[in-house]
Amino acid sequence: MKAFVIGATGYIGGAIAVRLKKEGFEVVGMTSSKERGEKLRDFGIEPYICEMSDIARLTDGARNADIVVSAADSDARETVEGVLKSFEGTDKVFIHTSGSSIIADTACGDLSDKFYDDYQKFEPVPDKVARVEIDELVKSYASKGLHTAVICPCMIYGEGAGPKKESQQIPNLIKQAKKSGIARHIGKGMNVWSTVHIDDLVELYTLAALRKAPAGAFLFAENGEVNFQTLVETIKEGLKLSTPVEDWAFDEAVKEWGHGSAMYGLGSNSRVRGLHSRKIGWKPHHNDVVTDTLRACKSENL
Repeated sequence: MKAFVIGATGYIGGAIAVRLKKEGFEVVGMTSSKERGEKLRDFGIEPYICEMSDIARLTDGARNADIVVSAADSDARETVEGVLKSFEGTDKVFIHTSGSSIIADTACGDLSDKFYDDYQKFEPVPDKVARVEIDELVKSYASKGLHTAVICPCMIYGEGAGPKKESQQIPNLIKQAKKSGIARHIGKGMNVWSTVHIDDLVELYTLAALRKAPAGAFLFAENGEVNFQTLVETIKEGLKLSTPVEDWAFDEAVKEWGHGSAMYGLGSNSRVRGLHSRKIGWKPHHNDVVTDTLRACKSENL
């Protein structure tokens, strides 16, 4: 079996590529950088250098694969649509990576008690409508001769198995604290995100790659949750900072992280339940985001 991973030098894509290689797949990893591509060889993965916008070259590289995993950009509609159209009717497996900010709110550090499961309909905030439309597009190709699935992780943590070792949300908090000497959360920091360990996440991709999920499936990946006040207090401890943790005004956070990351990645609530994921046999084992945050504070790969 052959697998083609789009975004194979990224945190998620790299971990998936390495796992599929261990499962016995012949893996080709797409990346836009020749330098990063060479790093894939250290993991036994054949690099394929291609820009995301070059749909013709991308689909040519993936043509002989049995499984295509899109893990580079959840919002790249042109790329996703191009691959789907190219593979229509081939019965290939196509797995697209979304993200649970599709159900995020605009709480700016306040707590919400809303949960969403992966069978449930929901109304995304306007900024996330386009991403949800891509997810729906991928699912719709199950009726056009493709075995599609959308995997939707939440806050990912843990050391990645591929070239990129760390995720984004927690490292962004750590880098800000290191730079300023003050660990900060947006507003009161009572907002909550569901969490998933990278190793558990790649288990879900593996199940989908092996067609354990029905065609057109949408799957949340989560196991546990944490509020940002707890994360930031842990970062203060991990970095051994003497200055107390601070509430941070949203406008100040935007200057550091940008509007999208501040609003939907670090200031929102995103609480999900992977009911469908567990129904297909997914059994996550990790629920230790606080412990791993202490590890990440010491990481040289941020």
